[in-house]
Amino acid sequence: MESAIDEHLKCPRTRHRRVEDDYVPPYPVWSARAPVAVRQVVMGYFGVQSRGAEMQGRACAALMKIAQDFALPDGPGHHDLTHYVDAQGFDNMIAIAYWSDPAAYARWCATPAVDAWWRSDERLTEGLGYFREIASPRVEHFETMFNTPDRFEGVGVVMGGVSGELQEHGYWGSMRDRIPLSQTDAMAPSGSRAVIAGAPAPGQRVRIAGHENVAMIRSGQEWTDTTGQERTLYLQDMEPVLREGMDFLRDQGLGIGCYSNRYMRHLDAQGAPLQKSFGLSYWRSLADMERWAESHPTHVAIFGSFMRYVQALNFQLQLRVYHEVSVLKADEQSYEYINCHAGSGLMNGLAPSA
Repeated sequence: MESAIDEHLKCPRTRHRRVEDDYVPPYPVWSARAPVAVRQVVMGYFGVQSRGAEMQGRACAALMKIAQDFALPDGPGHHDLTHYVDAQGFDNMIAIAYWSDPAAYARWCATPAVDAWWRSDERLTEGLGYFREIASPRVEHFETMFNTPDRFEGVGVVMGGVSGELQEHGYWGSMRDRIPLSQTDAMAPSGSRAVIAGAPAPGQRVRIAGHENVAMIRSGQEWTDTTGQERTLYLQDMEPVLREGMDFLRDQGLGIGCYSNRYMRHLDAQGAPLQKSFGLSYWRSLADMERWAESHPTHVAIFGSFMRYVQALNFQLQLRVYHEVSVLKADEQSYEYINCHAGSGLMNGLAPSA
């Protein structure tokens, strides 16, 4: 058993973990490991927003254009295609891409075919919305966790390595304890989101600045390999409770510090849904996320349904679960929206009241 914090990221602690050194977790999990040379990663969410069946074809073509550009020099090491319907009824198709080198991302983004397309005035007149939400956490600022060591998702794919079984999990506060920065920093938020270009409304190019220590989580599950009782338990008992919690964060999250939440479904290259989903949310702080996880009825219900699930199966799961959690400095965030409605992503709640 080993620490979630890789050896080269350890430092003398000034803040204590929530468990003692002899703590033994109830079941195994693993973390992705990156080479020492990797100091920062890029997690890019490239979205296409549309409304109505008549716009679906155009939106799919735009998503495919974005995904095809990933094959250009300096493109990402991994990407996913996903879909989500937001609270306003808009379809959001998102290509999620990961780089293990921010310089490579910057070169790709500056490629004329990519840059000129994004800047073109045509993006405002096609009847679609577009957005880029780019998080680029340094390795001290994020953690990953997987319940299997053999098939990673998200940023874990580009990190390239795997840990041994981890000690810091299975207790409240373990998410914080797995982030290297937590050894010396409370990761408290400061400042607030700000509109730095445009105005949150359709027909606008809008840029949003994040503040210090915005927390971001992608937490997912894959049920492809489940069968029989396990599949029934997931689809009929666990998933509806999970969806209810995700809908609460989408619709009422601002009141508890959740800026944005999307409950997303993976798509294959032809746009058909896969048996994989995840929640992606941005929070004012890690503490706000922890408070919801530990005490809010919607997450208590999710946790309870998961524990009933694993106990019914005696911890022998074919369901794959994972998450990646980042605490982002202001300079590790970039949010841009073109012709998107005011409730989109990090614009949510920033439009002036009518």
